[in-house]
Amino acid sequence: MSALAALEKTALSALRDPRLFREYAYVGGRWIAAPGDAAIDVLNPSDGARIGCVPALTSAQADEAIAAAHQAFTGWAARLPQERAELLKRWHALIVEAREDLAHLMVLEQGKPLSEARGEIDYAASFVEFYAEEAKRLNVESVTSHLTDAEMRISREPAGVAGLVTPWNFPSAMLTRKAAAALAAGCTVVAHPSSETPFSALALAELSERAGLPAGVFNVLTGKAAEVVGAMTASRHVRIVSFTGSTEIGRLLYGQSAPTVKKLVMELGGHAPFIAFADCDLERAVESAITAKFATSGQDCLAANRFYIERPIYEAFVEAFAEKVRTLTVGQGLEDPDIGPLINARALKKQEEHVADALEKGARLVAGGKEANAGENFFLPTVLADVPENALIFHEETFGPVAAFAPFDAEDEVLARANDTETGLVAYLHTRDSGRIARLSRALEFGMVAVNRTKITGAPIPFGGIKQAGLGREGSRMGMEEFTNVKYVCRDIG
Repeated sequence: MSALAALEKTALSALRDPRLFREYAYVGGRWIAAPGDAAIDVLNPSDGARIGCVPALTSAQADEAIAAAHQAFTGWAARLPQERAELLKRWHALIVEAREDLAHLMVLEQGKPLSEARGEIDYAASFVEFYAEEAKRLNVESVTSHLTDAEMRISREPAGVAGLVTPWNFPSAMLTRKAAAALAAGCTVVAHPSSETPFSALALAELSERAGLPAGVFNVLTGKAAEVVGAMTASRHVRIVSFTGSTEIGRLLYGQSAPTVKKLVMELGGHAPFIAFADCDLERAVESAITAKFATSGQDCLAANRFYIERPIYEAFVEAFAEKVRTLTVGQGLEDPDIGPLINARALKKQEEHVADALEKGARLVAGGKEANAGENFFLPTVLADVPENALIFHEETFGPVAAFAPFDAEDEVLARANDTETGLVAYLHTRDSGRIARLSRALEFGMVAVNRTKITGAPIPFGGIKQAGLGREGSRMGMEEFTNVKYVCRDIG
């Protein structure tokens, strides 16, 4: 047994709470297998070792889960908001208590550094806490009657069963951001986690059961997306689908949801520009750039993909950035490095293709540029300078630890280049000029703009993009309202 495999085995056996590692789907308050024990193996991206397996549910089983959620909906929606809030608070407390175990499970199936996994569990828990509080404040709107003999009332009511489809890069936080909002609003949930990282979601299901969520209110369905998600989009009982993932899959779900006219909340791809002007605080901007690029090993929809640096500071910025990159550690997640593995071989190949294409078109390799000798899916943090605008990396989301730099000379020029994308999720801007901050914050065609900083996310903020980066918002009060319908009642008092 290799040292890494021994470390992984120890990590699973060392869980304080072994029941958090569940190899069953959670449907209608029961832990179930698939017919014939059909299963999907879950592999550690660090070395390809098998961690365990989860059921490959059929579409018929997915329909049964949707039926269970539909049956539970009336009772859950009828509960007082305070009662739903109390159950969410219990769930939150259990997540906080299980932080270390949940983080270790995440490292094994996702690969991210242990400190980042712990941070994600904190982030995941914050959504449950936030929506436990917001549940009691759902209906705060009113309307003034324009008729002398009528009284008018508007209210927000839960939309129904919510289908949640979550990604592999944030397997805990993306589930709680959606599920806590839906549950607080009074919806019941059927969730499908990525088959590459299902154990984090199943551990959260175990904790939800312990918190006292009624059977059928929160369900986690494992298996192939075509079977499980296809059942969600086809069902007339699923009234809203919330999806985080690629723009390509988002388009597919958009079409599949059309026959039943579902509400859609989608957080899709990103292609974030990082813009630094010559008047910026260079040291601070470089630190911000490192964080914006390499969090989750670059496998983040918020990751900066295109670095545009004003020409007077271009060479100094690139060299300072590269100097820091050369000090980043690469290794498997339980060792808590700066850079962990990519999720699979396809992700690794994409890094290689983007680097090769940029170099072929005239870019300059400053650091990295090849696989790291740390395991199966590792790529060295890489810096490319003088990247031409026609390079693939300036038109596709890299989703890995490759930073591409190019200089610019004028504000209008960099604005046009930054906005030349259909995935307008987030943009990063570094400048001391207050007028420029105001102009570009307005003109950048992105749902979120980070000015002179990187971290902007959190439970209270409305997270989301524009154009083909998504629909709707997650987090904040708006995130809960996405799971509701507005009802207007006009009563005659004449």
